[in-house]
Amino acid sequence: MSLYVDNHSLSQEICLSKGYLLRVLETMHHTRLMDDKMGKLVRQNKGGTFHLSVSGHEMIGAVSALSLIPGIDWGFPYYRDRAFALGLGCSLTEILAAFLARDIPNHSGGRMMPEHFSQVDLRIPCQSSCVGSQFLQAVGTAKSAQLREAAEVVYVSGGDGSTSQGDFHEALNFSCIHRLPIIFVIQDNGWAISVPVSEQTAGGTIAKIGSGYEGLSVFSIDGCDYLETSNALHQAVTKARSGNGPSLVVAKVPRIGPHSSSDDPRKYKDETTQAEERLRDPIERFEQWLIAQNYFTAAEIEALRKKHFDEIEKAAQEADQIPFPKRETASDLVYKPFELPASTPVSTLAPAGESVVMMDAINHAIAEEMERDKGVVVFGQDVARGKGGVFGITRTFTERFGANRCFNTPLAESTIIALAIGLSFDGFHKPVAEIQFADYAWTGMNQLFNELSSMYYRSNGQWNCPVVIRMPYGGYIQGGPYHSQSTEGFLSHCPGLKIVIPSNAADAKRLLKAAIRDPNPVIFLEHKALYRQRLFCARPESGPEELLPLGQAHVVKEGSDVTIVAWGITVLMAVEAADLLSKEGFSVEVIDLRTIVPLDFATVLQSLRKTGKLLIAHEAARNCGFGAELAARAVEEAFLFLDAPIMRVTGRDCPVPYCKDLEEEVLPQTKDIESALRTLLNF
Repeated sequence: MSLYVDNHSLSQEICLSKGYLLRVLETMHHTRLMDDKMGKLVRQNKGGTFHLSVSGHEMIGAVSALSLIPGIDWGFPYYRDRAFALGLGCSLTEILAAFLARDIPNHSGGRMMPEHFSQVDLRIPCQSSCVGSQFLQAVGTAKSAQLREAAEVVYVSGGDGSTSQGDFHEALNFSCIHRLPIIFVIQDNGWAISVPVSEQTAGGTIAKIGSGYEGLSVFSIDGCDYLETSNALHQAVTKARSGNGPSLVVAKVPRIGPHSSSDDPRKYKDETTQAEERLRDPIERFEQWLIAQNYFTAAEIEALRKKHFDEIEKAAQEADQIPFPKRETASDLVYKPFELPASTPVSTLAPAGESVVMMDAINHAIAEEMERDKGVVVFGQDVARGKGGVFGITRTFTERFGANRCFNTPLAESTIIALAIGLSFDGFHKPVAEIQFADYAWTGMNQLFNELSSMYYRSNGQWNCPVVIRMPYGGYIQGGPYHSQSTEGFLSHCPGLKIVIPSNAADAKRLLKAAIRDPNPVIFLEHKALYRQRLFCARPESGPEELLPLGQAHVVKEGSDVTIVAWGITVLMAVEAADLLSKEGFSVEVIDLRTIVPLDFATVLQSLRKTGKLLIAHEAARNCGFGAELAARAVEEAFLFLDAPIMRVTGRDCPVPYCKDLEEEVLPQTKDIESALRTLLNF
């Protein structure tokens, strides 16, 4: 018999049926007995080296899972929510194999620590070690369900310590603004490792703070009491599935064991506190309630416990037989393979259309992709309606494509990036998110570096994020320290991200269209000073089906005496300097990288074999800029071809000031590139 009635809501009558209660007990037993087994394996040094105790959290996780529809609803369980994973349907053997870091398809296949759940068919996206990072991603997935008008519920859990993270409050805020079908479950055991709630949360419970968000239903419950727990989850799921918005369930539970196998709670909990927590054991309370309500006898429960113990022992033996991942696979799955179809028109010559500036080319690229693919959605700060972002790139998109496909977000970069991650999980949406200025992306860097970039790798290739993050960057517009940063060096250091930096309108359009079709996350850096530049950047517009593959540098100007490698605005300066020197008979080859990652170093090598001299020009500060990586690669791979030291023209190692005269001193100029080229030519 199905547990669900026609409207896909778990009925309260079923919650009190013997069969359902047996499933709750089985899940709780499996969770606790697995805890015990993992602890023994750690002490016996038989595979797993790190164990996170779940004891005390079994009921809230089990009931939450059994309130959802596996494969329809979504789960974002945190690391102490094994009961949820088991209750939703994760294999006992695979959870134990993940604990032993074995080669299994789910739960990362040895790439993540234990309890970082991931399983596509159960709609559990790959979870993270970063406390609270799952909240905003879950919000993105709930927004996806809303946009698709799907009767799906999104569950996300965390400990009480995670509610101190800004992402938690950003998640509540966004979900209430948009009335999303999401349930936040906080498993409040009163401790964030060793920090008590009195030092963690003003007022002693996040429920008080949560009540201030309009539209949020707040349930403060005893997470060891079955009736309270099942009633709260029933109401929250019914509300979400009916499209009436989010709920927050704060469940008080004990943390009976240590935080982890490396923690000793005796250092911060006295014996009285530990004894009180043991007395609140949800399994003992549930068993006693089942006996008192005549569902089972004590003997039947004992027999069930023995049966469940044997099942865990068998699963542990099976898990131990699974091999470890092969060493040669350690660096696999950083990027999802992607090549443009052979039939895709790829423009290699200047197209014949009417000339447009870069900002218009970017606008046209996004619009064409939105027309081609209904899954492309645009969002960010001020991007919707008549504004279209501070540079007007997406103006008219809301009017043309609707408020569901071009909408504003709160001024919160972590929200924007995590929303893109969560939206991309459904296999339909392709988010194109805008960060107003690259300088402001830093508050979203956890979601960018720790989450988005590594999702494909740490999920063992199960989850990929086809996300494009557009960021206006760079100086030369008298923007001061907070509107002039060039961040490509930082971004290029993060495996899993692709980094694109066009220097002209034709490249910008074709590269952006390719980026939107790429299944990997792409950071698309757009130089603000080039948006409306005409003499160099305006180009004839390519057709709607023409794309430019990422990872192909372009020889802008051929030469034989010296090679200059540049990207962004320094390409313009390099061409200007090369043209000046050509009047004196010097031949300078100018290479525009176009993409930093993937890097087309083969084109650079080919040029160096011809010229023997290399100048690298970039706007970012000199120290550890991307030019240093290029120089190192050139020494490693082209040393025998070099006839002179490698030189760099870069920004100075200081912030970019506001005063125009000072800005010009800090940022590289055409005259600086010309001077460096002369030095190399005369070497």
